[in-house]
Amino acid sequence: MDNNEVAFCNCCGAELERDMSSLGRRVLPLTVASLFMYVIANIFPIVEMELQGIASRTTLIGAVFSLNSQGMPLVAFLVLVTTILFPLMQLLGLIYLFASITRSGYHPGFNLLARMIQILRPWVMMEVFLLGAIVAFVKLTSMATVLPGVALWALGTLAILLASIFSFNPRYIWQISLPEREERKHV
Repeated sequence: MDNNEVAFCNCCGAELERDMSSLGRRVLPLTVASLFMYVIANIFPIVEMELQGIASRTTLIGAVFSLNSQGMPLVAFLVLVTTILFPLMQLLGLIYLFASITRSGYHPGFNLLARMIQILRPWVMMEVFLLGAIVAFVKLTSMATVLPGVALWALGTLAILLASIFSFNPRYIWQISLPEREERKHV
């Protein structure tokens, strides 16, 4: 397919295929911005709560440690994996994949990373965690003074950025990389 072409079904008019050659140029900046939001969401406190004159704040990793210390190691592990480890692995993997598509030459681990991103995609639960944090925030406002932290806003922005990044079909990564690899073989 040439630039910006779209193939439609003759019977129903549904989109069958789309040229995605410019995908890397659009998704790479969104992925880098997501990585910045990820760092902000993990460094700064999610909420600050004051109850009976005692103020406390927590970060994402602090929530994991708190869950673990309260006798919920499985829940702590799930929060760690779905909100900290898997999103970081996906973002770094996507940055590597899209950066390697724009450069020529052999890129070790390309196939493994592309598969890993497809496998991890359903397990990234940033939106679920954000929804839970917002619900908890609303419920706690009746009992204590609760202020949203910078990380809560960063999580919201990260959820929107991740939704826009993952709105593309992962097989387009392969389609983008294949023509350039075929051209390199013939040179």
